[in-house]
Amino acid sequence: MNPELSENNFDLQSFLKNLTTRPGIYKMLNDQGEIIYIGKAKNLKNRVSSYFKKHTASIKQQTMVAKIATIEVTVTLTEGEALLLECQQIKRHKPRYNICLRDDKSYPYIFLSSEHDFPQITLHRGAKKRKGSYFGPYPGIGAIKESLKLLQRVFLLRQCEDSVFNNRSRPCLQHQIGRCKAPCVGLIDKADYAQDVNSTVLFLEGKGSLLIDRLIVEMEQAAAKLEYEQAAGFRDQILTLRSVLEKQFVDGERGDVDIIACATKAGVACVQVFFIRNGQHLGNKVFFPKMTDEHEPAAIVQAFIPQYYLDKQPPHQVIVSHLPEEVELLMEVLGAQASATAPCVALPPASMQSKHAVAIVHNVRGERAKWLQMACTNAENSLLSKLADKQGLYARFLSLQEELGCKELPKRLECFDISHTQGEQTVASCVVFDREGPVKSAYRRFNIEGITGGDDYAAIHQAVLRRFKRLKQGEHIAPDILLIDGGKGQVHEAQKALAELEINNVMIVGVSKGPDRKPGMEKLIRVDQDQPIDIKPGASALLLIQHIRDEAHRFAITGHRQRRGKAKKQSAMEAIPGLGPKRRQILLKQFGGLQGISQAGVDALCSVDGISRQLAQRIYGLFHHQDDH
Repeated sequence: MNPELSENNFDLQSFLKNLTTRPGIYKMLNDQGEIIYIGKAKNLKNRVSSYFKKHTASIKQQTMVAKIATIEVTVTLTEGEALLLECQQIKRHKPRYNICLRDDKSYPYIFLSSEHDFPQITLHRGAKKRKGSYFGPYPGIGAIKESLKLLQRVFLLRQCEDSVFNNRSRPCLQHQIGRCKAPCVGLIDKADYAQDVNSTVLFLEGKGSLLIDRLIVEMEQAAAKLEYEQAAGFRDQILTLRSVLEKQFVDGERGDVDIIACATKAGVACVQVFFIRNGQHLGNKVFFPKMTDEHEPAAIVQAFIPQYYLDKQPPHQVIVSHLPEEVELLMEVLGAQASATAPCVALPPASMQSKHAVAIVHNVRGERAKWLQMACTNAENSLLSKLADKQGLYARFLSLQEELGCKELPKRLECFDISHTQGEQTVASCVVFDREGPVKSAYRRFNIEGITGGDDYAAIHQAVLRRFKRLKQGEHIAPDILLIDGGKGQVHEAQKALAELEINNVMIVGVSKGPDRKPGMEKLIRVDQDQPIDIKPGASALLLIQHIRDEAHRFAITGHRQRRGKAKKQSAMEAIPGLGPKRRQILLKQFGGLQGISQAGVDALCSVDGISRQLAQRIYGLFHHQDDH
C-alpha cells in the first residue's frame, strides 16, 4: 500500500488499521468537505485499501485518491443493504466520480380508485397512498394521457376529482361530448358502471383478446334482443380496441419485461429502456448518465439498474445488452424489493403483498432478441444524435476561434444587450454560453438607473461595470470573449468599463447587424482593428453568434417588459384618489412591494392604517381589472 497516493493529509495507515471487514458503504471526501465518490463493499477494509495500491490503481483512481482528505463509512448487515444505501446516497449527492443517473422524477401510473361506488380513473405520480389499483409504470406523461384519452372514449369512466363529482347537479361537458356516462347525476347505475370498470381493468392488464371476446358476446346478445343502438356501441368499442392492440401488442411477449440497452462513445453514454407490460409495448425512455471518465457498457448497466429501480417496481424480467458484473447481487436485491402488487382490485390483500423474483438476462432468442436489438439500435442512434449536437457546438467554437484569430479555443462567452421603450425602464441582459450551450444559471439582468434616457452607450458601460465588479469579487468566472450587441460606440464603452476595473484579459467583440440589418449579414467589431471583420460565408461561427445574440435580446426584452408593467402599476397607484405618497409608502412596506399589494385582497388592504374599505376596493380594482385588458 502506498499512502503517497493521497496528496492530502489523510492518515491512511491509521484509518485502515481500525476499519471493519463488515459490509457497508464508504464516502470519499476532498479537503472542501465535498463527497467525490461513494461505493459499497462486501468487505470494507479490503475494498477501501484496494484504492491505495499503486500497481493496481487505474489513472482515474489515482487522480481521485489524490484528492481524498477523509473517508466516512456506514456499516450495514448485508451487501444487499449496502447496495441500496449506495444508490440512495449517489442519487442524493451526485458525486463527481460516480456514474449518476440524472432522473429525479417518479414515473407516472394510471390509478383506478376502489373506495367509491363509481371509481375514478386518473393519472398518478408519487407515493401510492390511496386505495385502489396502480397500472404501470409508464415511460412518460404523454403515454398515460394517450391511454386515458382512449379509455375515456371507449369505456367512459369518470376522470373528474371527487370534489367535482360530489357537487354536480347536472351532467358536465364530458357527458355532452360522449366521454362520460354521468354517474354523478345518476345517468348510469352501479352495476353497469362496474361492468365498464371490469372492462377497463382487463384492458390495462393486457387481456385485450379476452375483453374483445366478451364484448362480441354482449354485442350478439344485444342484437338478438333488437337493441341495435347498444349493439352498435359494442361494435365501436371492439373496432377501437382492435386498432389499439395491433399497435401495442408485442408478438411472443407475455408478462412484465424491461429491456435495457447501453451504447457508449467519446466519453458519453446512452441508456434506452423499453417497457413491456402484459404483452403491450408502453413506450421507451432515453437516459444520458453523468460520467467524468470512459466506462465499459457493462459497468454503466451495473450502476444504472440499482439507481433506476431504487424507487420503482421492477418487472419479472430485465433483458440487458451487457451483463453486469454483480448480476446475482442485483437480482437478489431487486427480488427482495419487488412486490407483486397486481393491478386488479379483485385480488385479496395477501396476494398483493407477495414477492416475486427478478431475472436479469442477456442471452435471449426469438422475439426477445429482436426487441433487444431494437433497443440497442435506438440507444446507438440517440447517442449519435447527442454526439452530433455536442460536436456541432464544438465545431462552432472552433469556427469562432478561427474567425477571431484566438490563440486558444474559447471556453466561455458572455453577451450583453439593452432593451427600453423610448429610453424608459432600461434593462441590460447578460447571457452566458459554454461549449455545452446556454448556462442559464449564470444569466443576469441589470436595471439601468442614473443615465440619460435612450443612451445605450451609458447603459452598456453601467451593465458591464456592474457585472465585472462582481467578477472581481469572485462571484463568477471571466469569459474568454465578451460580445456586445452593437457597434463601435458600445464596444468602446465596454472597453472603458473593463479598463476602470483593470481587467485586460477579456476579448471584446461587437456584433453589428450590418447596413441592411438582415440575419447573416452581421459584422464583428474589434477595438484593435480599424475595419469590421466579415465572417466567411457559411462559417458555423455565425450560427453561434446569432444564437447567443438572439438569446441576450430575448432575455433583455423579457426583463424590460416586466419592469415596464411594474412601473405602469406603480404610476397608476399614484392616480388613485385618496392614496397619497405617505399611504403608498406604508402599503409598500406592509406588503413588501408592489407584487405583494397586487396579491392582497380587499380585507388585507383594509387592515392597513389609513386605508378605508372604499379605498381598498379601488386599489384592488387597479390590479384585478386592468390585468384583464
